Order: sequence, then structure tokens, then C-alpha cells
Amino acid sequence: MALPDVVEFARNFAVMVRVQGPDPKGMKMRKHAFHQYHSGKTTLSASGMLLPDTLYDGEVAKGLYGQDDRCPVLVVTVASVVEPFLSLQHRQNIAKGPPELIPGVEIDVMVEGKMGSEDLDEGAPRWIGAKILTLADIPASALALQSITEASSGSPENGWEVGWSLASHSNGPQPIMDAIQKESHLTVGESGNFSLLGKSTTRIAILGVSLLPKDVPNIVISPLNKRGDFLLVLGSPFGVLSPLHFFNSISVGSIANCYPPNSLNRSLLMADIRGLPGIEGGPVFGKRAHLIGIFIKPLRQKASGAEVQLVIPWEAMATACCDLLRKEPQNEEKGPGYKEGNYNAVGKAFLPDGKDLDGTFRYLHKHLDSYYPSQLAVEQAMSTICLVTCDDGVWASGILLNNQGLILTNAHLLEPWRFGKTTVRGVRYGSQSEDLSFLNEESALLVQNRVEGNQKSQSLLPKSLKTVNTFLSNEFGGYKINSSYRGHRNIRVRLDHRQPWVWCDAKVLYVCKGPLDVALLQLEYVPDQLSPIIVDFECPSLGSKAYVIGHGLFGPRCGFFPSVCSGVVAKVVKATMPNSYSFSQEGNTQGQFPVMLETTAAVHPGGSGGAVVNSDGHMIGLVTSNARHGGGTVIPHLNFSIPCAALAPIFKFSEDMQDLSLLQILDQPNEHLSSVWALMPPLSPKPPPLPNLPQSLLEDNNKEGKGSRFAKFMAERQELLKKSIQLRKMERLSNEIIPSKL
Repeated sequence: MALPDVVEFARNFAVMVRVQGPDPKGMKMRKHAFHQYHSGKTTLSASGMLLPDTLYDGEVAKGLYGQDDRCPVLVVTVASVVEPFLSLQHRQNIAKGPPELIPGVEIDVMVEGKMGSEDLDEGAPRWIGAKILTLADIPASALALQSITEASSGSPENGWEVGWSLASHSNGPQPIMDAIQKESHLTVGESGNFSLLGKSTTRIAILGVSLLPKDVPNIVISPLNKRGDFLLVLGSPFGVLSPLHFFNSISVGSIANCYPPNSLNRSLLMADIRGLPGIEGGPVFGKRAHLIGIFIKPLRQKASGAEVQLVIPWEAMATACCDLLRKEPQNEEKGPGYKEGNYNAVGKAFLPDGKDLDGTFRYLHKHLDSYYPSQLAVEQAMSTICLVTCDDGVWASGILLNNQGLILTNAHLLEPWRFGKTTVRGVRYGSQSEDLSFLNEESALLVQNRVEGNQKSQSLLPKSLKTVNTFLSNEFGGYKINSSYRGHRNIRVRLDHRQPWVWCDAKVLYVCKGPLDVALLQLEYVPDQLSPIIVDFECPSLGSKAYVIGHGLFGPRCGFFPSVCSGVVAKVVKATMPNSYSFSQEGNTQGQFPVMLETTAAVHPGGSGGAVVNSDGHMIGLVTSNARHGGGTVIPHLNFSIPCAALAPIFKFSEDMQDLSLLQILDQPNEHLSSVWALMPPLSPKPPPLPNLPQSLLEDNNKEGKGSRFAKFMAERQELLKKSIQLRKMERLSNEIIPSKL
């Protein structure tokens, strides 16, 4: 099933919801990123989804609708679009009784022109009146959101708020307690009321519209949602401003992570996808046009400005509204809305292969279209990514290189001062090591009782762990390896290759002193059945698929597997290959090799040290950094990685871990490589020598009279004066504004 087919089928369900009502003081639009206000009336909009009658109880819906004996078609949207217009009585007790709106409020739904009438052109959307039937909390999704924000907010600076980054501070992101309940702007980390955050963010509204149920085709529910799976959202961002331009726009991405991570019953999905104000409430579909859930407003981290797009799975909504909604379609007289073979049986192709969630991430993929490559290779690469924590709670990602427990990560985790790496506004992404007991019991296998010394630590290790032989000599040809790191960091590594997770102590083996931001860690005890990364040294082509796998934003206390973000290779920066690299590039006759990759995949704080992999699941780069504005705001889709070709000495060393001289290659100074990673233009070449001039001209040039010496003196003074003026201007500007820079 090709992407255009999925989009065409999804258009049968996507609608735009418009709510307008009296607002004499202009208060209803507060906390909304956009609105319309005219002559004492405020108009808000969101996206929504038409439900086929096989997904709800028609008799219950008819009773709620109450206008005639005809069963309405239900529309699911987010509650935030109607909550500002609720009556005062219902605001004070939003959970009881049918919703009551203030007088004069009108709710309309824009549908595709082909819906409900055969006379209209397909390309002419139309408005249909709607009635609000009920507001519903989604307890499972609310609890998931509460758990994530509680675990992530180790300090007030790490607080979260709900809403779009495009919203201004005055009309800013939605607080954890809606404006209808409390007028002050309240965010997580200030009040600690995580429960209200979860409820207000995940609450849905169900509307009824006068359409014939036969107008809405049947749909199949996605049976299992996994990291890396394809997502398509249909919504109307900024729709109220101009439906002509924004009605039913599409956005394509993938599932970045799932919660709970160790359960097949997902209650909240994190999406790596473009989200814009007004798209909340839009339906989310999978690769075969299977329904996944609905889009809601994102979580936004206060310190970095990073947004986490959220999706509520259909199963969580149906469970919360079990008296009205159904988890699976029933009485399917209409049959599936899209047929290409027997799609009722497609869901069986996504069931696990009997190993359940044992950490191997192996799934059966049958009857998959060639339009979407199998995610099996990327899933296998996920098991090679580990979580690395460093004494005071700072975390990063790492990559398992071999079966001996060698971990590749970034040097700025250990020596941030060398690379100018400081946390945003002084905030540390992660929590104190002592707080790691907040992990669930299965995850905290080696964390619950942290002890010092190998003998005590060994008692906490499972039987499958083995001690690493310290066969590495401290010196090799006069070169000393950092086996005893002078920083005395307490480093722990969480391996995700199986369940339950395994925590191991690690020591610093090597920190690069050259221009590349790389370091090697060695596990002190190595579990069995490790899954090392597979490396691809070829230079990736521009536009080729790229997946970034790492532990961005959510640290060890959240209990997540590594997140997956997808994009393409946007730029490959090349440089002259040093002679010392010749052993790894036998076929390279041009003398150029890649030294930096730029991708469009999102990278968030904590993702450093993760892997960039291609569609074959092979590593093509090491995630090093993303970009920030001068004010500290993260630019997640502008990021930089070290290609595997530039790390060839490390991969060569990892084969037998004997030839330490290979690591010396990376410590050698390289001005061009340093300028590339400093985001500076290369050094200007020296000017060519002057051509052979006639002797008479050379003699004239050597004669400097008083006039020429004075002219030279004046020119030098003028240059100094010019520099002084520019310096004063720069100082004055630096005191007035904060420049935006990477």
C-alpha cells in the first residue's frame, strides 16, 4: 500500500473542529497558540476524527445525541478546544454530568466534500453542525504522562509544560491546570501536580454529527506499535485562520518511543514527526492505513525548548470509554474501507515471534509492501545502544562495539570543558545518581544498592556476567592508555539487549585528545549474548535514509528503551585523508574521506553518543551534537555526527583490543579537521609567489621614499582605528542583544 493510497484512505476520517462563542473580554483564547477574535466572539479550532459505526455502540450514541431516532456519526477530538466555552457549573466539576456550554456557542465540523452528499465535488469541503456528547479522561495515558514528567523533573529547571513552542509567553503553552480551572500559568516543576498535567493533556471530547454511518468506511486497528514504525497524521494546523490552505494537511514520521516500554498494551506514544498548532485531535495511521490513535499537544521542556510529540493509542481511549467505544470493530457488514488482498489478517504479521519482549527485538514481518522497508534491521541495531551515566547524574548514550564489552561514546561526557559543552542554562539533563532507585524493579537490577569495590558489586551481578581480563598493557611503544582515568568518575552502563535490563560498572579506557569528540569505556563485567553494532564505512549518499538511536531527553529514571528518530543524510563534509588512515581505505584513490555528517533526524540532549544507522541497520556515524541558538534553544533537526570512516582506527582496535598504537592516530593534531568541527571555514591557503617581474620594477619597489613610508604609516594607523571602532561596536551590541549563533 503506497503512501498516496494511505493518505487518500485517511481523508475519509480526518475533519477540522471549529468552536466559536461569545467572549466579551477576550479571555477564551488565552493559552492557545492561535485564534480569531472579532466583535466580542472568539473562534478556536483543532483537528478531529470521524468514527465508523463499528467502533462505537450505536444505541448509547443515540441516547447521548438525543435529537431524533437516527444514530449520529461520532467525532473524537481534544477537549481543550471546547473547554474554554463550558458553563461555570461544569468548569467547577468537569468530571460529572453531560457537558454544558455557555449560551451562544456553536460547534461545526469541516468534512471532505464527498462525505454525506453525492452532489458535491470531492474537492469542496463543507461545514456540518455538531453537538458535544461527552468529555472523557484517559486514565492510562494520563498516568503514563504523569510518570514520565515525575521521573524527568529532577530539578525545577527541568520542568515541563504542555503546548507548542510557537506560542508566545503571554498566550503560551497550556499549563497543567487548564485556564478554565485556574487562570495563573502553572507548569510542572513549580507545583508538582503531575496528575493534573496528565488529565488535562490527555482528555478527549466526543461530538455527534448528522451524517449517515454508511458514509464512513470501516477501519482496522493497529495491533502492535513499535519504535521506528511509520506514522501518518492528518490534521488542520492553523485551520481556523484559513481552511483553504490548511485543511487536512499531512505529516509523516515514525514512532520514537512507547510507554510503558515493557508492555504490549501501549498507553502513550512519542512521535518523531512535525507537529503544528491545530493538528491536535487529528487521526494517526500506520503504514497499511491501520488506525493507531489521535494526536495531542506536545510536552515541551522549559530549559531546552525541546518538544515531544504525543499520540494516544486507540486502545487506551476505547478502554476509558468502554461503555461507548469499542477496542475492535464489530458487526463489520461494510467490510474494510480499503482492500488489497485480505487486510483483516494483516495484523497477525506483526505479532512477536514467541520471544515476547525478551530484549531481542525480533519480530515477524509478513506481507510487507516494498514501499516501506522492513524495520527489522533497525530494531536489531537498537539493542546495541546503551545508556551511560556519569557520577553526578549526567547521562548520554553509548554503542556496543564488540563482545568484550567495549563501549564507544563522546568525550564531552567525561571532559565537557574541552568541547565547550555546558548544559542549557546550567541545567543537567538527568538526575542524581542516588535517585536512580526510582527505576522500576526490573530495570534496577544493579542499581538498587550501589556499592563500591568489585567484590561487593559482583554479588549483585547475574550469573551470566563474567569478569573482563585486564590484558591491556598500560604502555605500548611509549603510548599510555587511560586505563586509570585521573577523573575517578563513577560510570555505569545500562545494557538493553535483553530483559530485565542489566547495569554494569565501567571504566574509562580512552579519551581522544585530538579534534574528534570520542571516548572508549570498558565494562568491568560483561554479560553474555551481547549484540555489537555492525559498521558501514562507505560514505553515505545525500538523501539516503538515516535513523538516530539514543537516549535523548528522558534519562535513566524514566525507564525507556532508546528512542528512534528518522530523517535523511542532509550533508557530508569531506577532508583530505591522513596517511595514517590508509589501512582502512584501500579502495579510496581520491584521498578524500567523510569527517562530518549532518542529518535531518531529531537529536535531543542525552542522545550524544548514540548511533546513526542506515536502512540496513548498519552504523554510519556517531552522534556528537546538535545545534543551539545563542539563547540556548535546541535546534534538534540540525545535528552533527562523526562518520564511521573517520573512526576507522577505533573499529580496527575493537577487533582484538591489542594494538593500542591505533588510537594514537586519533590523537594527532589536524588543523583542517579541527576547523570543520569548530564550524569554522577552512584556513585560507597561502598566496602564490609573485611572478617574475622586470628588474626595473623590482628596483622601484625596493625604493621607499618619504612619501611612500608616510602612506604606509597612515594606512596602518587607519587599519588600527577601524579595528578599534569595530571592537567598541561589538562590545556595545553584546551588551544590548543576545546574538543568535550555533
